[in-house]
Amino acid sequence: MPSTNTNPTHPHPITDLCDEGARLYATALSAGRITRAEVEPAPCLVEFALLHPDPDDASWLRPVPPSVVLAQRLQPIEREIQERRRLSVDLADAFQPFLTISALEPPTTHAITVLEGFSRINAALDLAIAESRTEVLTVQPGGGRPEHVLSQALTRSKPLIERGISVRTLYQHTVRHSQSTFAYVDQMAGAKVEIRTLEELIERLIICDDTVAFIPAQADDTVALELRHPGLVQYLTKVFEQLWHRATPLMEEAPYEPSRDGISGVQLSIAKLLVEGYVDEAIARRLGMNVRTCRAHIAKLATALGSGSRAQLGFLIAQSGILDQDH
Repeated sequence: MPSTNTNPTHPHPITDLCDEGARLYATALSAGRITRAEVEPAPCLVEFALLHPDPDDASWLRPVPPSVVLAQRLQPIEREIQERRRLSVDLADAFQPFLTISALEPPTTHAITVLEGFSRINAALDLAIAESRTEVLTVQPGGGRPEHVLSQALTRSKPLIERGISVRTLYQHTVRHSQSTFAYVDQMAGAKVEIRTLEELIERLIICDDTVAFIPAQADDTVALELRHPGLVQYLTKVFEQLWHRATPLMEEAPYEPSRDGISGVQLSIAKLLVEGYVDEAIARRLGMNVRTCRAHIAKLATALGSGSRAQLGFLIAQSGILDQDH
């Protein structure tokens, strides 16, 4: 049986006949036959069964009528189409009972979607933000944001600003020492953008229109959850609002009032986490500062309490009663 695939010695499909092949096939059709020597530049004509040997003289080839060639090529395609149509009907019949049942139920959406990889996470975020109509809420724990991160935030926020959508963001107090954060705020001036800060925050959170929320699913932020269950989104919105009411607007002075023992608010927060057993790295991450700054505060705390060791520091914090003070 002649092959319908590309000829390795003269590569092209029958649907894209070479110029030489097309010319010689037309010549053979006009003359009724053509010599083998003439068709040597176009072996595709024999390969695709457009020519066949002359029964009276082997040195000649006769053309197969194009109507015959077309019918031969179309027959398996038509057969496959018919089989696909039958399969489509069978599938529709098989699922019809289930479609009838589902038509009686209210439409549902995927309540929880796992997003793996930064590209997929960013694509889902961009889509949700593009579909926002009223407000976007974000919680961004950690210290000052790198310039490239703030640039991404600005890129995402600009379309919202242009559409008059409000944006409320919670940072940690430590961003107040970041010039890039204030530069970002200056670029957002006049827009419906509010920024407040807290000493300690929960994990990253983004909520769009009380419709969809995004939370991290791994510490390295390479996996996130897209939440569309109304109950979950409403719950996270309430969590955000509670944090928001406790937070301080960025342009107001943060409440870092020293206690009567000369221990600052941030040092009291560190003392609390030390007593709870957190290591330096975890304390720094929770309070949005680098480890070196965290250890400097721990050293000042140790000096204030007269501690000579880490183990003694925990005991002195508990004994001093500083965590029982209102601050």
